[in-house]
Amino acid sequence: MMLAPKPGRLRVVLDSDTYNEIDDQFALVQVLLSPDRLNLEAIYATPFHNARSEGPGHGMELSYAEILRVLSRVGVSERGLVYRGVTEFVGFSKKAQAAEAVTDLIARARLGGLTDPLYVLAIGALSNVASAILQAPDIVERITIVWMGGNGPDWPRHFDQRGEFNLKQDIGAAQIVFNSGVPLVLVAAMPVASHLRCSVPEIERHVEPHGAIGAFLAKRFKDYSSNHYGWTKPIWDMAPVGWLLNADWAPSSLIPTPIMSDEMQWNIDTDRHLMRYVGYVDRDLILRDFFTKLAAGYSKYLPKAIV
Repeated sequence: MMLAPKPGRLRVVLDSDTYNEIDDQFALVQVLLSPDRLNLEAIYATPFHNARSEGPGHGMELSYAEILRVLSRVGVSERGLVYRGVTEFVGFSKKAQAAEAVTDLIARARLGGLTDPLYVLAIGALSNVASAILQAPDIVERITIVWMGGNGPDWPRHFDQRGEFNLKQDIGAAQIVFNSGVPLVLVAAMPVASHLRCSVPEIERHVEPHGAIGAFLAKRFKDYSSNHYGWTKPIWDMAPVGWLLNADWAPSSLIPTPIMSDEMQWNIDTDRHLMRYVGYVDRDLILRDFFTKLAAGYSKYLPKAIV
């Protein structure tokens, strides 16, 4: 039941490494613009470490600050909504990390159940989520995780997982989630979310004119590359938002949950518990939804967004 798309309004928390790239910002705004479907209860900053940060804790703080920048441009207060996440990866030690985001996730999860689960929209490393499961294993019966991470089980082996950022950041955290039995909806990077590409002309026409948030998102998008000639950019993290909004936009099937090896390879065991695998995303429908809501005026949506 918890792997099937639930009708009505969903309880949602967003777990995001927002400053790592430019797609988390778009995903956050689309969630905020969709209060009739998604009741956003909390936003968690997720650690990351690459050239944009000095370490996972610094990456988390940068993401926290970026979340506040997004909210300030749509007039939403961060009080009681945004929480700092863990400052270290769970790693192969499988050691839970403490953070206000972990504590909040556990508390909110325990308010739900089979008929009203908390949807954890995870669009970064699974460090916060895995820490919560390690600290409170009972929450696996009360949440559904929708994760954008890894490459697909059917992606050719010679294109292995090592290039997929959300997975390689914290393999141990992913292993905990995959082995916990928690209801999991996987939206793989390649070859699924990679279809959700956008171009500068589209951004300039359909995003940039729409207030402070439109200008902010457009700048983030255009600044990502210095050469826009014939260039498109995947907005990966909008893909799992699309599944939550309308499962027809992201067709899926049930498959055995893979075993994640330390070398980041999917190993299939047909006796494993099932997960939902999104095998395709309709880029046009997801972006059309976003453009339409932004053009309608975000003030129309946002007063109802945080309830």
